[in-house]
Amino acid sequence: MSCCRVIQRVIFFAGVLLAVIGCHTSRENLATFNRHYETGRMDSAASFAAQKISRRDRPRGDDLLWMLQLGAAERFRQQYDESTFWLDLAEGTLRHYALNRNEIADSIAAAVINDTVTPYTGTIYDGIMVNTYKALNFMRQGQEALARVEFNRAMDRQRRAKEEFAEQIQAVRERLEKNQYSRLARRSIENADLRTKLEQTYSSLDEFEAYQDFVNPFSTYLAGVFFAATNDYPKASDLLRQSAGMLPDNPYVLRDFAEVEQALNTGSTLKPTVWVFFENGLGPVKEEVRLDLPLFIATNKVRYFGVALPQLVYRPAAAAKLDMWADGTLYTTEIAADMDRLVQTEFKKEFDGILLRTVLSAIAKAAAQYVLEENNAEAAAIVMAVFHYATTAADVRIWSALPKNFQVARFARPADGWIDISLGALPAQRVQLPDCTHTMVYVKMVSTASRPIIELIPF
Repeated sequence: MSCCRVIQRVIFFAGVLLAVIGCHTSRENLATFNRHYETGRMDSAASFAAQKISRRDRPRGDDLLWMLQLGAAERFRQQYDESTFWLDLAEGTLRHYALNRNEIADSIAAAVINDTVTPYTGTIYDGIMVNTYKALNFMRQGQEALARVEFNRAMDRQRRAKEEFAEQIQAVRERLEKNQYSRLARRSIENADLRTKLEQTYSSLDEFEAYQDFVNPFSTYLAGVFFAATNDYPKASDLLRQSAGMLPDNPYVLRDFAEVEQALNTGSTLKPTVWVFFENGLGPVKEEVRLDLPLFIATNKVRYFGVALPQLVYRPAAAAKLDMWADGTLYTTEIAADMDRLVQTEFKKEFDGILLRTVLSAIAKAAAQYVLEENNAEAAAIVMAVFHYATTAADVRIWSALPKNFQVARFARPADGWIDISLGALPAQRVQLPDCTHTMVYVKMVSTASRPIIELIPF
């Protein structure tokens, strides 16, 4: 065998090995982080996430994902400056990808191995939650002016979300349609057998009613409460009106809107109020599901042809709801936003593009097997089939530190300044409110195995 041929084979097998390793690294890293985070080992979760960020001038790979994870873990640790630092970097990275949308679209469309080789560029709800968490950090530190800036940014993201998402999807679709295998991919996707498999596998996609235009009801409502608590009633009224429309069954939201409207109309101010926010449980993760596909190439010389797709898996709440007692009256939290529903809304809208990219990648690998078989390169064709199988991996990257849902209760400030909070299966906690007009009590629990965090934000 010639030296040149040996070098070519070494390079090929090295490429196969690197591709296989790359396909599984993100999944293993996420699983490790999740084990730390789910059990409340936030020091370990933060340390692990920090090690995964490349710290280069230009973001690469999974940098954005780990900035998000680290920002959330530091926030849970009540390291607000550190949390804001990483969320700031995440916001800058989101901005970088938004400004280089065409470049990213080219990268995604050209990915032959699978979606995991492209950078994690974030989701619409990632961006909204980045600004929401930064606002919460600033409120906790008493920096109301900076919190106001973050809420304005979050609301601006929501206004632009629908248009930007459509532009992003269109940019990738246009490039995919130029692929030489696009017609074969369409035939595979439209096959009745595959459609049946997809309907069976993804039957839960219609489980939740979609939120409209990517709006996060919690972010909108929290912003409305912030502006109400800081006496900006015109802005609060607008945001709480939107919140009441999205959350018509939540009596606390409706009460807030009604009281702000009354203050506006009468020139009065809100009576001293307590809001209890509950960041509850663990949001969805993604897992891989493999499907065999019909192959519209007239040959039996393809040894493997299949795809791997991401599927949302829903994780548990830390508690169904929280109960509070104030002045002898019981209050129970109600849903302010269902993150399962929010994540699913965006996932469902982008699924057709994920499916098309995945099928195109599979067809390109199958075509390579076919060419090798046609040229009697059986050994190489077998290696290509192994490569196809090994690199058939779904992109399961997701900001897994987000909660399952956000809840709220609100009531008049108790005369004695104390409230008791029932934390599900954990012992109840008695909380003394700070000496102020209004108070946000922010409770965060990721699971029954973790220690709850209770933050007091005075106004």
